[in-house]
Amino acid sequence: MEGVNTVRSPGEGRHENGFDEIIGNSPALEFVLAEVERVAPTDSTVLVLGETGTGKELIARGIHNISARCGRPFVKLNCSAIPFDLLESELFGHEKGAFTGAIAQKIGRFEMADTGTLFLDEIGDLPLALQPKLLRVLQEQEFERLGSGRTHRINVRLVAATHRDLAEMVARKEFRSDLYYRLNVFPVVLPPLRERREDIPQLASHFVEMFARRMGKRIDRIPQDILDAFVSYSWPGNVRELQNLIERAVIRSNNGVFANPLPGKNPVTGTLSQDTFTDSTRALILRALSRTGWVVGGPGGAAARLGMKRTTLIAKMKKLGISRPVRKDDMVAAAASSI
Repeated sequence: MEGVNTVRSPGEGRHENGFDEIIGNSPALEFVLAEVERVAPTDSTVLVLGETGTGKELIARGIHNISARCGRPFVKLNCSAIPFDLLESELFGHEKGAFTGAIAQKIGRFEMADTGTLFLDEIGDLPLALQPKLLRVLQEQEFERLGSGRTHRINVRLVAATHRDLAEMVARKEFRSDLYYRLNVFPVVLPPLRERREDIPQLASHFVEMFARRMGKRIDRIPQDILDAFVSYSWPGNVRELQNLIERAVIRSNNGVFANPLPGKNPVTGTLSQDTFTDSTRALILRALSRTGWVVGGPGGAAARLGMKRTTLIAKMKKLGISRPVRKDDMVAAAASSI
């Protein structure tokens, strides 16, 4: 696809590692995958941390796929999506007649995941009342269904995920400290998309090809100016936002022309106005320079943060008229030297 420069195709070299759905090869992403490869062969509990839309479930599946439990059940539950009065039953199951409406026996997610992996998403939304029971399962690998006195032994590997700061929740007494420490055995922190911008062209290419194939459309290319806009955009919704916007763009695309779905687009052409694009780029570069103390090159410099070469960043700075502000101390020193 023209306008997209990729180091390797999506999933290339990763299928055998269970990472075939994870797109990108930025240093930030590669570090995460290296951590996953270290912890996956163990049975240790993993806590996946990251903003909404960063791909926490994909990482959980990757952990399962390259573990000894691959081929066994991978069961998932979003703790924020189940009403409180049903969540205990979803986790641990119930016997017939355990409560009003329990017309049949129900197997819970822990029992379903026996010998495999259970992924509990949004663990920060787990009610305090249920946390002691979860702690017991993690420590003892046993539980009772609601309405039953029979203890069930299980062998489950837990992967939990949240976008919340659990340590702060513990400090506010909103989350049990003993459960937090039991979950936080091996934390894996996913970077937001804005911190792995070099992956955006590859992700965009992957999603365009995927949705064009599903919709029976032909998209010839992603124009370079749109790719530049994608790289400059902050993506508060992360990879999920990119995927949703590209799906919308493919729906609106005609005659092989990809329509820009970003906020601030020109309603006639479907592309960002030059002023909007310039302002966005300038703000992005200034933010990176500010965070690095105006260091441009090097592994911790602004160019590395932005996913571009040092020379490219310098050229963009010159084009946008960006120069390091003169500090007050420098002005005083210059004035003194001229006396």
